[in-house]
Amino acid sequence: MSLRSLVFSCIALVALAGAGTLALTPWNGMQPSLAQTAQTNSSETQRAIPRSDAQIKLSFAPVVQAVSPSVVNVYATRIEQRAVSPFANDPFFSRFFGERYLQSRPRESRSLGSGVIVESSGVILTNRHVIEGATDVRIALSDGREFDVDVVIEDEQTDLAVLRVRDNGGVDFPAVSFANSDDLLVGDLVLAIGNPFGVGQTVTSGIVSALARTGVEASDYEFFIQTDAAINPGNSGGALVDLNGQLVGINTAIYSQTGGSVGIGFAIPANMARLVAEAGVNGGEIVRPWFGAKMQPVSSDIAASLGMAAPHGAMITEVAPGGPAERAGFMSGDVILSIDGQRVDDPSAFNFRLATRSLGAEAQMERLRGGSTETVSFLVEAAAQPDGTALATISASSRFSGVSVRQLDPALAEQQGLPYDAKGVLVTAVEPGSPAEAMGLQVDDVILALNDIEVVDAATFEQIASQRVRTWQIILQRDGRVTRAIVSG
Repeated sequence: MSLRSLVFSCIALVALAGAGTLALTPWNGMQPSLAQTAQTNSSETQRAIPRSDAQIKLSFAPVVQAVSPSVVNVYATRIEQRAVSPFANDPFFSRFFGERYLQSRPRESRSLGSGVIVESSGVILTNRHVIEGATDVRIALSDGREFDVDVVIEDEQTDLAVLRVRDNGGVDFPAVSFANSDDLLVGDLVLAIGNPFGVGQTVTSGIVSALARTGVEASDYEFFIQTDAAINPGNSGGALVDLNGQLVGINTAIYSQTGGSVGIGFAIPANMARLVAEAGVNGGEIVRPWFGAKMQPVSSDIAASLGMAAPHGAMITEVAPGGPAERAGFMSGDVILSIDGQRVDDPSAFNFRLATRSLGAEAQMERLRGGSTETVSFLVEAAAQPDGTALATISASSRFSGVSVRQLDPALAEQQGLPYDAKGVLVTAVEPGSPAEAMGLQVDDVILALNDIEVVDAATFEQIASQRVRTWQIILQRDGRVTRAIVSG
């Protein structure tokens, strides 16, 4: 272990020596831009091995001293319903003792994670799972000061959240700047900063073990940086930084059979984290590009049939009618090999590359079709937002009162894992305590038919659901399964 540490230190020394004076500047007003960050961060520091005793004696301390004030502890408080008796779900005890003696009681629980200040007015990035379901969230700076924060964004697709200090009292917070995570190479030295197990702010060092890792978490944009820097529970939401003191990733997960670090940790790349942070600073809404096609990985058999030397790329299996991909001329069977010169190995890589492109920009996509490759210009755009006719909320005196729905369209159908031509309405909200909640409707249910009438749009649903009838026959899809239910009116 000491030899490994010595090797890490040795590699770091020249990297620090070549980096010159560390300049850590707050990220204000979304400056510098991602393009500027990429330009200043790319290959200016020469990667080299140590050549002298002086280089071996160098330290990570200047980087840590500059970055650690930007890393905070995140305290999330939740109110959970806990059964007061282990026999609460036993019908025998419920019958003889009565349910009121076995009812659950609210109980306060606390969780601890880490966060990174990315804007000097008090904007913090962390993981969504750190603050999910929290009723109260606070942060603590490295100097011990504590602040209440509001949750601005909870983005399930990336497992990122944006917090904002509720009352900064005129405090100018130390913010870390973003690196271009596409400049990372396997073997680069990185530092992980966070609060593992609640012991206090801790710094660990390691290297980038791999890039573009998938299969780590059930998120829509899996493209993780893997590192062997020690990451443990409590590190989630903390910073992964390079030796320039710039943020290259947000630590988010570990692989472990014991709950502790075994040298396999994962971080969300800074290029994705920056987009979520920008949305938090600019108003809290994330609008992502939509390609409008379903894809699959290129297997070795598919690669051989297409005459490819090695399997890589994202193969289109279905194109949304009228979507951006169809308008750009893409067809089923096309294989996308790269975006703006960056290699695409599989659909996850494609989704990440496209998601980090700016809306309104043109992306150059290398396409394989019929044994030949060509470059296609693709206009990066978002899915069309639904108009008022595609939305409905039932407020009439009926069993559906309190439910809000949205009519399915190709983009929404793709998001829900449905065919592009799927019909029906998606439940988007159910008012607590409403008749709709009592009936058992849940968010993300897809209502297909009511009383043998096919629900083809929001207007049809509103017209039928607003009626008062003695019995409702409902056909809906939930978690991929179509079910039929009959409830009284």
